[in-house]
Amino acid sequence: MSVGEPGDNLAHQGMCKAAPLLAIYAALAAPGAQAGEIYRYVEEDGTIVYTNVPPRGSAARRARRVPGEFRPAPPKEAPAAPLSEDTQKALTAYDDLIEKAAIRYRIPANLVRAVMHAESNFDPNAVSPKGACGLMQLMPQTATELYVKDIFDTRQNIEGGTRYLRLLANEFNGDMVRMVAAYNAGPEAVKKYGGRVPPYEETQAYVRKVIELYFQYKAQSQLAQSAPAAP
Repeated sequence: MSVGEPGDNLAHQGMCKAAPLLAIYAALAAPGAQAGEIYRYVEEDGTIVYTNVPPRGSAARRARRVPGEFRPAPPKEAPAAPLSEDTQKALTAYDDLIEKAAIRYRIPANLVRAVMHAESNFDPNAVSPKGACGLMQLMPQTATELYVKDIFDTRQNIEGGTRYLRLLANEFNGDMVRMVAAYNAGPEAVKKYGGRVPPYEETQAYVRKVIELYFQYKAQSQLAQSAPAAP
């Protein structure tokens, strides 16, 4: 059964194993950081590094500039940015990747959209104060365990976040509310409180926000499907 409403269950599906290596690191707000610049290079052990601090030494020879700049992710407890024309444009850019990942991992596409909206407001260069990165705000260690080699690669980030929702669906028998709570606070926190949303202000606000966005995107999808085809 796929998730249609909070409380519905997802059919259990195989778990994935942790990736062997390739952690990702973003150095932000450090001495020497350059506004509006991102550098990417690969270390000898395969670690992909993103930083706004100009690399030195051998790293400088391997580094290349990446378009754009790091921007702060929206606070998790803040109200969701409204569904706007800009939001729709951003969604259009990522919609094919969202749909493919949702089908592959049997997660509702509208839940992926809602999580992405809440986590990054569709900014692929968003970075949180805790170090979560990209559209789905993956922590580097989590990204490694989800086989994400390049955390700022749009496709890999969406795939990784959707795969993580699949793992949480397996863990919590497809209960959407617990899945969303675990995406924010971690599965152990949800288990600690007996499967309830942990009593953290941020997590409780985050769950309300994501579920609200999920229903908004679901309503949009239903409206689009019921609209008459253009002649």
